[in-house]
Amino acid sequence: MRNILLFVLAALLLASCKPAPRDAASPGFLKTEGRHIVNGQGEFVLLRGIGLGGWMLQEPYMLKLSGVAPAQYDIRNRITALTGEERCEAFYDAWLANMVTRRDIDSLKAWGFNSVRLAMHYNLFTPPVQEEPVAGEFTWLERGFVMTDSLLSWCAANEIYLILDLHAAPGGQGNDIPIADVDITKPKLWESELNRKKTVELWRRLALRYRDEPWVGGYDLINETNYPLAGNKALYDLFIEITRVIREVDANHIIFIEGNHFATDFEGLTPPWDENMVYSFHKYWNPTTVETIQKYLNIRHAHNVPLWMGESGENNNEWYRSAVALFEADSIGWAWWTLKKLDSESGIMSVSVPAGYQEIIDYWKGTGPAPSPDAAHEALMELAENVRIENCRVNYGVLEALLGR
Repeated sequence: MRNILLFVLAALLLASCKPAPRDAASPGFLKTEGRHIVNGQGEFVLLRGIGLGGWMLQEPYMLKLSGVAPAQYDIRNRITALTGEERCEAFYDAWLANMVTRRDIDSLKAWGFNSVRLAMHYNLFTPPVQEEPVAGEFTWLERGFVMTDSLLSWCAANEIYLILDLHAAPGGQGNDIPIADVDITKPKLWESELNRKKTVELWRRLALRYRDEPWVGGYDLINETNYPLAGNKALYDLFIEITRVIREVDANHIIFIEGNHFATDFEGLTPPWDENMVYSFHKYWNPTTVETIQKYLNIRHAHNVPLWMGESGENNNEWYRSAVALFEADSIGWAWWTLKKLDSESGIMSVSVPAGYQEIIDYWKGTGPAPSPDAAHEALMELAENVRIENCRVNYGVLEALLGR
């Protein structure tokens, strides 16, 4: 009870503060210094963060749709078939407006986090190559950039670092369908030169826009590639090309590199090719012992480069507590997955499930009748309202396990 009261008091105190402008004085850009990440004043920074999964990119399991819809594109198709295209767009407008707000970032600061990892879906920044008005040319959508601008302003006001993570690259970066919204009827990232070129150009655009922003903590180039790439040569080549175009316009920001096989396989991705680079590994569902991260520690020791544990979670509080202790004992920062899920005990916040939404799930599973378009729309809009932080249940046990307070 005492911990809960402290969290609430801290959140109320922060909410009473005036927001700082985005260009407020900062300790400077994060950068690498040997095996550590430091700020512009040379002070060691231990990143303690949260991944914003489910906002720009919905993974079906977060919506209780495992085994129902393979990926977000199919969820959208199902909603359109049930309610109509206009109502589907209204649901996604509300979802994107409500899932992450200034109040979420204020709360993360109050609880003790100093960073967030934004899981970006490329299709909020640029359309699929198949939908370009002129084949082979690239057009750009302001929506994703504007959403990122808003998030960055909230982060800067709270002195929280924002790490940009391309969670779904054009075409999808692997065979795990949900995490990159992969449509298997279309060429994947590794099967399409146009998709790779668009990925490179998207990073150029992002670097141009955010190159002077010190509260951008860095660029996480591609999330969890999971594709058979001999020696990871194709992944290496793409990373080199993305790094090149970023450095043409932005010499300030850290570049985070994830390995293949869900950020665990760094074959062919060493030695570092940039002076401001961090290797990012992910850790799920294995023991919290030094032996399980030794291969990453070996990279750090061999190349005098920092590590970042960019994603973990989906476990219990005892495992969380032990994992964080493991990382921090070796001065490794971390980002947990994820901020919000439906009816969840393992995430930071739990979203309640409207009764009408469960009827939609039952219908899609084939275990219930089809709801009317009006009833389905009402349930989906209620769900989009439930994801607002004021309507969520905070899992304080998770916060205590991660932050020890």
